[in-house]
Amino acid sequence: MTIEDVQNHPDSRNMPINKVGIKDIRHPFTFVDKGDHLQATVGTFKMSVNLPHHQKGTHMSRFVALLNEDCQRLSIQSFQPLLKLMTQRLEADRGFLSTEFLYFINKSAPITGVKSLLDYQVKLDGYWSATDSKTVIKVVIPVTSLCPCSKKISEYGAHNQRSHITVEATTDGTMFVEEIIQLVEKQASSELFSLLKRPDEKYVTELAYDNPKFVEDVVRDIAYALNEDDRILAYTLEAENFESIHNHSAYAVIENNKLTKNTGA
Repeated sequence: MTIEDVQNHPDSRNMPINKVGIKDIRHPFTFVDKGDHLQATVGTFKMSVNLPHHQKGTHMSRFVALLNEDCQRLSIQSFQPLLKLMTQRLEADRGFLSTEFLYFINKSAPITGVKSLLDYQVKLDGYWSATDSKTVIKVVIPVTSLCPCSKKISEYGAHNQRSHITVEATTDGTMFVEEIIQLVEKQASSELFSLLKRPDEKYVTELAYDNPKFVEDVVRDIAYALNEDDRILAYTLEAENFESIHNHSAYAVIENNKLTKNTGA
């Protein structure tokens, strides 16, 4: 018995669709980062392709099949090949793919060396066509910032806050998630740890006190480091300080597209 393929029927409305696919589908995979570091995680995927005006529908089941058959391991380097395979399997000209997941780093406390896992939010987002492609890496890195003004005017201590640094970077494909995290953490008043003993807590408290930074300082210092790394081609950088003495956040944003500058546009 032949089962009719309704999706391949012609459509007479002459209306192309920019993106059609599936979203909010969760799928487990092993993420591969620097030094072939393997980590099992679960990603939330969004997958779509363009649809020409003459075709009634796309083949939704092929998205799910792709995840189950070809997404057991994923890395920044394998993301574009997966995107290309998805686009070709859906018989489309242009494909779009994103996944969000948690990534953990086993960090050693600065004095005692006690280890603990700290989580980071990661998103890979990209598109592919025969003439153009792009992958954007988004990482949210929690850090500590300490207020220089509070330190200057107060007789006792200074207020500090936990901050979220969000980097959305287009790279040359050779940079890893852990390298972006390390680049950002070096520019904070102090990095964060899930587990600290008393000697460690003393160390990070004093480190932040000796390294006070406004949100403007943090975003500028990180942007300078991003500008110095030739593997980063473009970025949007946001620093948000969850203020400890106010019921609002302070934030700052810097954007830079090195490709545009290099072409003289």
